[in-house]
Amino acid sequence: MKQLSFVILLVWALSSCQPKETMPDTLPMKVAMAYGFDQMDQVNTIGFTWNVQRDSVNVLSRSYVWNRKDQTVDYTDPDTTYSYSLLTDSLPPADRAFINDKYWAMMPFQLGWDSGYTFETEEGVSTPLKGTNSTKLTIIYNSNDGYTPGDAYDLYLDENNKILEWTFRRGNGEQGATWTWENEKQIGPLTFAQDHMGANGKRFIWISNISVN
Repeated sequence: MKQLSFVILLVWALSSCQPKETMPDTLPMKVAMAYGFDQMDQVNTIGFTWNVQRDSVNVLSRSYVWNRKDQTVDYTDPDTTYSYSLLTDSLPPADRAFINDKYWAMMPFQLGWDSGYTFETEEGVSTPLKGTNSTKLTIIYNSNDGYTPGDAYDLYLDENNKILEWTFRRGNGEQGATWTWENEKQIGPLTFAQDHMGANGKRFIWISNISVN
């Protein structure tokens, strides 16, 4: 019995010394890690509400609870509430909204999840809105992936690989629109930027009711 116990302990000791699967040492992955991507295995569900202010009176809100284990989404907007599976061949119209809103809420994590993109980096770039010195990380999605293939994102990063501002360029065109990433909040092991200000300094899109379980 003692010999068997020793063997079991030895196997456990050897297995505990095995290196964990390593993340790619790329700037996109470093951005993902800065927001807690390496802790994502602790997360079963992520909930959030995406809000947009189109003018001083009209505010649109859409809420989600994403069950990562079952790959289901609970969707709520002012007119309807329903659940759907991400594994089905026929996705409902709400899925387009979910993908759009998830990028606003979780772009850093998308850099770890997504594989269909290329990237470029440039040091010492002033951010478009506030003129802050940054590292510019350009993400260009493949032309045959997603709802809006070929789109590009310019992410302006601080020294901690956090996003200061981002520019969305549809179809990788030269012109785009820029918003800030502000008001960070840690929920469980993950960090989220809740507010996105436009060029006029006013909040355009914000993320609320964030939950991580």
